[in-house]
Amino acid sequence: MSDQNPYEKLGVSEDASFDEIQDARNRLLEQYSGDSKNVELIEAAYDAILMDRLRMRQEGKIKVPERIRFPELRVPFPPKEVSTPREQSPAWLQRIIDQPTAAEILLPGAWYSGLSAIGIFYPASGDQILQLALVVGVGVSVYFLNRKEGRFGRAVLLTLIGLIVGLIVGGLLANWLLPQFSLLKLTTDQFSTVFTFILLWLISSFLR
Repeated sequence: MSDQNPYEKLGVSEDASFDEIQDARNRLLEQYSGDSKNVELIEAAYDAILMDRLRMRQEGKIKVPERIRFPELRVPFPPKEVSTPREQSPAWLQRIIDQPTAAEILLPGAWYSGLSAIGIFYPASGDQILQLALVVGVGVSVYFLNRKEGRFGRAVLLTLIGLIVGLIVGGLLANWLLPQFSLLKLTTDQFSTVFTFILLWLISSFLR
């Protein structure tokens, strides 16, 4: 094959069309796909024919199609993959975690900040004030949860769970933390109440 001219190497005549040259090249490349030497000779012959056709075009003898003038246009670019966003969290978590607006965070936060201030600064002997603050906090949680989803029963259930967990865990943390931080002039009831308000704020703002 190396002693033949480019047209003979591809098995086409010198007056063959560009489509015929292209088809012959592709057919030979497929035939000699495992033979790197012959593949190189085929590509060299094809390039030589292109150069010959371009020369002829410059002399005004033929008109070269765009796909021959710009061979890179023959190479189809692979379709761009459309990346789909991956889920950042499990489906079950997305069903219970809300994406609240600023108002849905700030309004309950303002209520619980005020109730926490009452719980911290009330006279130590006024246990009834703490109990009243907790009742109001429960009502605030139920209200905001129910306003988002319109499911009153679920709002009450989540609030009661938050209340029980908050008081129990808050009491345990108070017994552990308060002796270590003498600057925290809080009673165990005050600490557990404030902790409960924080938990209720998280529930009412970020749970569905």
